[in-house]
Amino acid sequence: MSKLTFNKRNFYLLFTLLLSFAFLLAACGDKTSKSSEQENKASEEGKTEEASREITHAMGTTTVKGTPTKIVTLYQGATDVAVAMGIKPVGAVESWAEAPIYNYLKNDLDGVTIVGQETQPNLEEIAKLKPDLIIASKVRHEEIYDQLSQIAPTVAHETVFDFKGTAEMMGQAMNQEDKVKELLGNWDNRVADFQTKMKEKLGDQWPLHVSVVNFRADHARIYVTGFAGSILSELGFKGPKNLKDDSLEIVKLTDKESITQMNADVIYMFMENDEAVKKVYEEWTNHPLWKELDAVKANQVYQVDEINWNLAGGILSANLMLDDIYDKFELEK
Repeated sequence: MSKLTFNKRNFYLLFTLLLSFAFLLAACGDKTSKSSEQENKASEEGKTEEASREITHAMGTTTVKGTPTKIVTLYQGATDVAVAMGIKPVGAVESWAEAPIYNYLKNDLDGVTIVGQETQPNLEEIAKLKPDLIIASKVRHEEIYDQLSQIAPTVAHETVFDFKGTAEMMGQAMNQEDKVKELLGNWDNRVADFQTKMKEKLGDQWPLHVSVVNFRADHARIYVTGFAGSILSELGFKGPKNLKDDSLEIVKLTDKESITQMNADVIYMFMENDEAVKKVYEEWTNHPLWKELDAVKANQVYQVDEINWNLAGGILSANLMLDDIYDKFELEK
């Protein structure tokens, strides 16, 4: 056998072995690639299924995917809760006072787009922001809920003053339930602390009757429930002593003869800085029936911040309101 023949035979043998090895590698690589693709697909499907949540709320059920990052809040309490959760909305409605944003929220909401009034949001401005979640309320936005839902997934609370319900709904929708649990847990601890300290301070006199009074240009109001009333009830206070109908959220008093319905151990009152309102306040508080109220005789009538006690409606303002009550009773916070 010649040297040339030997070299050719070895060359073909080596070539055949290399070719077979290449086919083997390709087959393994294809199998590995397909297996990897299948695993990735299954993983993504699992994530999608995990991240999609059905949120039940006052207007029905809404599917929310992932963790929303572009939030629009359409009532004051929702804006407050978002800030408490450490989230800056891309859009929010204008505040009722200190417009466009309450002073206590201004630093956290610098640059946020204002999308109209709480009672009349600007749908076009909301759409421009391309949100991935809208927080609304049935009492304010029932008529435009379908339009809002066409812009982005929209969840709605029944009211605007239930800060706990707002927080729980937002925690579910925003995939932040642990954060909300922490916030509400801290609140519950403060409530328990307040009740303990009031019992220690007042003994058998606790619980006290309290009345939340608001003077308007042509009448006065007692807030039985609502934001302030609900919080005071949770803290352990009782309502006004002589109220004829305590099933109402707000009792409107149109004549001074109704002043007796305000009677309580403590009166908290707020009003707008308006000349017509001041006139009503002066007329009512100079009436003989006012001077006979228990809180007036005990010098337990306090003027409070309307924003913290009524307009803001969130967990941050609830804590500010509680701070105020601690201070009024000279309790250590």
